[in-house]
Amino acid sequence: MAGKTSRLAVVGAGLIGRRHGQAMLSAPGVVLAGIADPDPNSAQIAADFDVPWHAGLDDMIAAGGIDGIILATPNQLHEEGALAAIAAGLPVLVEKPLASDLAAARRMVVAAQRAGVALATGHHRRHNPLVEQAKQLITDGRLGRIVSVHVSAWLSKPDTYFDVDWRRRKGAGPVYLNLIHDIDLMLHLAGPVTQVQAMESNANRGNEVEDTANVLLQFACGALGTMAVSDTVTAPLSWELTAGENPAYPVTGQDCYWIAGTQASLALPSLTLWANPDQRGWWEPISATHLPVEHGDPLPRQLAQFGRVVRGEQAPLVSGEDGLAAMILVDAIKRAAATGERVSLAT
Repeated sequence: MAGKTSRLAVVGAGLIGRRHGQAMLSAPGVVLAGIADPDPNSAQIAADFDVPWHAGLDDMIAAGGIDGIILATPNQLHEEGALAAIAAGLPVLVEKPLASDLAAARRMVVAAQRAGVALATGHHRRHNPLVEQAKQLITDGRLGRIVSVHVSAWLSKPDTYFDVDWRRRKGAGPVYLNLIHDIDLMLHLAGPVTQVQAMESNANRGNEVEDTANVLLQFACGALGTMAVSDTVTAPLSWELTAGENPAYPVTGQDCYWIAGTQASLALPSLTLWANPDQRGWWEPISATHLPVEHGDPLPRQLAQFGRVVRGEQAPLVSGEDGLAAMILVDAIKRAAATGERVSLAT
């Protein structure tokens, strides 16, 4: 399929599914080839995109005419949809989290490996040029040895967001739905985690899932990390409100990530490098270098890269194994919060 256009179908016509469809209009090398969703109202969404509509994934696969699948269904349906795509030999990009529980995520990864079918995870932030540049700075040793990491994921979801029942149930919540993006980036930038401690609370909404969580991490490199997430606070400190990736969110101009090293500290998403120009020390002058970076929505970049995966030109930038690694850490966070004990991870 080298040089051809990949025909991608979207399964799930909710908010993120529609965003994928819209992003495909500007993503090179891919075209939207269909939408599947059991809600009859989604037929109009397919009509608006001028593509075929199917009530389910099986019907879409049977109809043919697609090369790959974007799975944007509720988390609890990810395993079923991914396994169907893999059985049909269709590369599949699964929206994060990879599944609603760790066992399901493992089954998906194993099935893809055995079938030799590409499984990608929709951690779209990895496709942002500023993340690529941050990773290069760390790899080049500009920060020295990483010592400390901090992540803020403070946001405010309106009450109407929870009118959808599954968002109030186990397998949802801001750790699974929001912090998992930040977890993926910290694993990418700072490396694997060896130990976790955590606390979470549902005191504000009283749903089955948490609305707030705080996490302590120990990385294999020796660095320590903190993460704070809440989807019930009014604050300017989350990737959505700082990175300018999605025009639906106002941009606050703040930073929500700090990666601190022995030689310099990096603030994201402003991509500001803080360092002593001459001798290191707290009495010495410190300078801020604002590195140039390309801003924009990484979703079309993710779709274009997945198109190359479908055509056999590249491996997924964020693989199923990467999605599983993020879920393993989420599972450890959940166990630590539930037991109040420190949880160790194999590395």
